[in-house]
Amino acid sequence: MTVWIAVGATALGCYLLKLIGLSIPAGLLERPAVRRSAALIPVALLAALTALQTFGKDDGLSLDARALGLAAAALAAWRRAPFLLVVGIAVLVTALARLIGS
Repeated sequence: MTVWIAVGATALGCYLLKLIGLSIPAGLLERPAVRRSAALIPVALLAALTALQTFGKDDGLSLDARALGLAAAALAAWRRAPFLLVVGIAVLVTALARLIGS
């Protein structure tokens, strides 16, 4: 029963957030500061999630094969490699580092 209450509360919360978003006046959304923020917030969230998944460990920070994969992906992206190649390089470097490290 508790699970269904949580599902219902989450659905209601999502609906209310959507309703609030639709209630914001269009003039407010057209301001330059709001537009810049809206463009940068997803990038910041993705960077934070990537850092947490790469360096986070149970109760602290960790530096392991994932960090090498991220560094290889960053280098490939900096060299303007296609996205799928960047992901493939990250996977390959991480797998090789884990193979060598074990």
